[in-house]
Amino acid sequence: MRYSVTLSAALIGLAVCLFNATGYDPHNFIFFMLSIPAWIAELLFDIHNVAVLPMYILTVLTWAALGFMADSIINRQRVRYHAHE
Repeated sequence: MRYSVTLSAALIGLAVCLFNATGYDPHNFIFFMLSIPAWIAELLFDIHNVAVLPMYILTVLTWAALGFMADSIINRQRVRYHAHE
């Protein structure tokens, strides 16, 4: 199985975290729009008391997991297509 979508999605998650860490996202708009763990943390906790590094790690891992799911679906479709040839 190829992991191209997994790698691409993980890089997107990393880019979102790096963009936020550089300070170009001063009000965290981009980070909170594109980080699923940040959505959950914001619902469950006071977001000002949440550590940033675990949020970044969880964001990258979440993006990678979404990419892995997409790769799995693509692989399943590819196997099904080649079985019917």
